[in-house]
Amino acid sequence: MIPLLVANGIAKSFGARPLFDNLSLAISEGERLGLIGPNGSGKSTLLRILAGAIAPDSGTISVRRQARVGYVAQDTGLPEDRTARDIVAEALAAEPLEEAERASRIHVTLGRAGFTNPDVRAGELSGGWRRRLAIAREVVRAPDLLLLDEPTNHLDLEGILWLEKLLASAPFAAVVVSHDRWFLENAVNRMAELNRAYPDGIYRVEGNYSRFLEKKEEFLRAQERLQESLSNIVRREVEWLRRGPKARGTKAKARIEEAERLMGELAEVSARNVRAAAEIDFTGSDRRTRRLIAVEGIAKQLGGRTLFRDLSFVLSPGARLGLVGPNGSGKSTLLRILNGELAPDAGEVRRAEALEVVYFDQEREQLDLSRTLREGLGARGDFVLFRGRPIHAAGWAKRFLFGPEQLDQPMSSLSGGEQARVLIARLMLQTADVLLLDEPTNDLDIPTLEVLEDSLNDFPGALVLVTHDRFLLDRVANAVLGLDGEGNALRVADYWQWEQAQAALRQERAQKDAPERPAAPSAAPAPARKRLSYLEAREWESMEEKILAAEAELAERQRKLQAPDVVSDPARLQQAYERLKAAEEVVEQLYARWAELEARQA
Repeated sequence: MIPLLVANGIAKSFGARPLFDNLSLAISEGERLGLIGPNGSGKSTLLRILAGAIAPDSGTISVRRQARVGYVAQDTGLPEDRTARDIVAEALAAEPLEEAERASRIHVTLGRAGFTNPDVRAGELSGGWRRRLAIAREVVRAPDLLLLDEPTNHLDLEGILWLEKLLASAPFAAVVVSHDRWFLENAVNRMAELNRAYPDGIYRVEGNYSRFLEKKEEFLRAQERLQESLSNIVRREVEWLRRGPKARGTKAKARIEEAERLMGELAEVSARNVRAAAEIDFTGSDRRTRRLIAVEGIAKQLGGRTLFRDLSFVLSPGARLGLVGPNGSGKSTLLRILNGELAPDAGEVRRAEALEVVYFDQEREQLDLSRTLREGLGARGDFVLFRGRPIHAAGWAKRFLFGPEQLDQPMSSLSGGEQARVLIARLMLQTADVLLLDEPTNDLDIPTLEVLEDSLNDFPGALVLVTHDRFLLDRVANAVLGLDGEGNALRVADYWQWEQAQAALRQERAQKDAPERPAAPSAAPAPARKRLSYLEAREWESMEEKILAAEAELAERQRKLQAPDVVSDPARLQQAYERLKAAEEVVEQLYARWAELEARQA
């Protein structure tokens, strides 16, 4: 099979900073490649090179003849005054299509993306719906390869599930830059990590994220064994060199050259095996007050819509509350109420005296990108004051994986993940009773996410976390509050209970909205059967039996979905849910066919 796209020996640097060198990559039909790597390793730059938006410093990009490549950047760049219909239509402007086909493709694409109102303007959409629209704008062009840069950023959990389903059933290949571990587990069939720690600058594995972790661990263990072996050989050669061999003979000369080569190889392997991670440690106040924040019967409306009503809970030290719900359901609004920025329309929020709250804003408005990294990290002169003691700015920067040469660069030159690390560094300088974190995982690489998880679990105060990262939510939150955007709130033990409750609610609504099913016929009048063909009449006679069997299968799949061993296993729960949806579709199709045959006999 001829690959859709081949990158051969490409290199890219920004100033004196090399991102990657002599990198090669091929993408074939049916491939869904998940691309990960440390912040600043060049993932977004690589995607832009593959999309043809920028040129590599060296190397070549070859695209199969007539293959279409679509690209969705982190910044969707949608014109705010245009409607969803117009934006998708503009993507088809150069396509030689009949008007009926053009209109059909626009309608179907927006419908599959979840848009019920195609005339909504982009400026009125939340970040998650803008992301859906940006993806729809590329999908409508029927690409052969779709490049997605952090597509789950700003998507709510429902939107991420939609994207997983889209990629699983898509006819196109995809390369997805993402740090959402559950998404990578469910949506890709190959993994690659872009990292200078690998000899080729990139490491590829067939399979999903968990398979990648297994193979990466094997690779790293092999690298450590190689380093140990080289170290032993080099030590012997150094001892030989110290004895002062005379380099007059050819053999002695060759051995000296080989020793130098081995020392160079050892230095290279040792450098690759160094794995740095950010050091994140939020400063708790050790306050003993049991009721840090008490929320009593609060309600809030925005734009004439009730976000939540009669909402009550208490935040005590050690509480780690996850907030979930669709975009626009009021999660960020609730955080701003807890932070004191907004007042509730009803009810009361009581805070402990002299309460210290640290708030992570997903829009990162606390960062002035025109300032230098030194200023962004909170340094005054050459020092940062952390927990009452001064730390040199270079040492503080190193803790968050920044080099001293970056201290005087503007923060606008940093990647999204690097900016997120700067904001976390600033927040760590503040003592906190309560952490309010609004999508802190956006753009963070996986090693930093793992350190963040550990820090949040060790934090002694209370925590309220809004995140679309199901892995983080499962590891950190000890309770979940789900908002449905219609004024209702449901408190559950974890995300999977919330998802089950939402699935049951969707099923209930579908049954309520479905047309009334015809009652089972007792006997059909003989003359009426003349309207059906012989085969249709036989089908009509067996329809009731088929429906009873299909409904029995549906009931069995509902029972399996609720089994304790399935509920506690995310992968099995997802499979059980998909089987349940398939059984529901079979029942609906049978009833629709029965109604059709019944109508023809009337």
